[in-house]
Amino acid sequence: MSTSPRRVVIKFGSGILTRPGSAALDEGQFAQLCQAIAILRQQGHEVIVVSSGAVAAGLQPLGFARRPESTSVLQACAAVGQSRLMNKYATLLGACGLHVGQLLVTHQDFEDGQRRENFRNTLLSLLERGNIIPVINENDSVATEELRFGDNDALSARLAGIVGADLLILFTSVDGLLPPGETERIVERVEDIREVLDFARDEKGEFSVGGMASKLRAVEWAVGEGVETVIANGRRPLQIPDLVAGGGIGTRFAARELAG
Repeated sequence: MSTSPRRVVIKFGSGILTRPGSAALDEGQFAQLCQAIAILRQQGHEVIVVSSGAVAAGLQPLGFARRPESTSVLQACAAVGQSRLMNKYATLLGACGLHVGQLLVTHQDFEDGQRRENFRNTLLSLLERGNIIPVINENDSVATEELRFGDNDALSARLAGIVGADLLILFTSVDGLLPPGETERIVERVEDIREVLDFARDEKGEFSVGGMASKLRAVEWAVGEGVETVIANGRRPLQIPDLVAGGGIGTRFAARELAG
C-alpha cells in the first residue's frame, strides 16, 4: 500500500451528505468525512473536495420536504443552502486546525482556456498553504448542468485532470461497481474502463442526482487524463485513508498511461 504523499480529489454527492431518506444534512456523516480529510492532511496528502449538497441544504429553510422539480426553485434552494453547507465544512475542519477555501464554478470555467488556467492557479496556490482545504461546488444558483445532468461527477473528473491529481475518489451509496446480475460481489479492479461501461445501474436516491452511469462516464474521463479513480461507498467515510493508500473497499480503475 502506498504511503507517499498524493494529490487527491474527493467527490461527495448529496446522497451521502444527507440522512438516508431525508433532506436534512447528516451531522454525523459530515463529522466523519471531515475527520478523514484531516487525517489525510496529517499524512501529508493534498486534498481537494468537490461537494454537492447546496440544494439539499436549502430545502428545509425554504420549507420543502422533497426536492422540487422547477429549475428556478432548485437554484433558490442552492443559493440558500450553499452558505449552510460551507459553514459545516468550515466549523468541522476548523476544529482540526484546517481552513476552507470555497470555489464555485460552472462548466464554462473549464471550456475557456484563460478561466481554466486561473482556476488551476488558484487551486494550486491554496494547496501550497498546507492548511487550506479547497471545497468546490458547481454554482447551482446560476448554472443548471448539475441540476439536470450529474451530481458533480463530470466536474470532479475534469478538475482531477486539470490539477494533475494522483487519485480521484467518487463516493456513492454502494460499495463499488457491481457486475450485471450481482447484488453483493463488487468488481475490485478494472484495467480498462471500456470493458465495464455497460455495468451501470441506477442506485441514486431521492436527494441525489448522479447515478452509476454518471460516475462511469466521469471515470472514463479521469483515467483518460492519467488519474487513478476509485468508486466507493460514501457511508464508509473512515476508510478514506485506506482508499488513498491503495486499500479499502471499492472498485479501483487503473489510469491510462499518457504519452510523453
